Amino acid sequence: MTQESPARDAETIEMRMTRVIPASPDAVFDAYTDAEKQKVWFTILDERPGIVEVTTDLRVGGVQTAVWGPDENTLFRETQTFLEIDRPHRLVTESVGSSPDGMTMTTRIEITFAEQGSGTLVTVLQSGFPVPEVRDFFETDVWVGAFDRIEAYLTR
Repeated sequence: MTQESPARDAETIEMRMTRVIPASPDAVFDAYTDAEKQKVWFTILDERPGIVEVTTDLRVGGVQTAVWGPDENTLFRETQTFLEIDRPHRLVTESVGSSPDGMTMTTRIEITFAEQGSGTLVTVLQSGFPVPEVRDFFETDVWVGAFDRIEAYLTR
């Protein structure tokens, strides 16, 4: 008899959300994946911009690393490995994130970018959350904030 590991069990905790962003799929895809564009939108809505460092190697097997936070002592880090890239329609990554308190989490993120009218319907499916509370935080805060920032960047 074998026992499933906690990481395997976590794969069943997922969230799906959508947002229409008033820009083309190319523009939204590029804003989401381009390091220089991310450096702008990561802090675009902040009164006091913090630290943002982003590097991207946009190819299957390539890695994107983002480090951000209000100061050097409060930094978040996310490393995404690109598993599938179909520009500007679909992006699949494995994301490993860590928070300033040392907590880490690995999830799988699938994003589609579909033309809808004069905008883009962005659909995010993220799976592998350790507990529903973390999933709920990503759904109500993390992704909403990212979408708000990308939209502000693209419509400025």
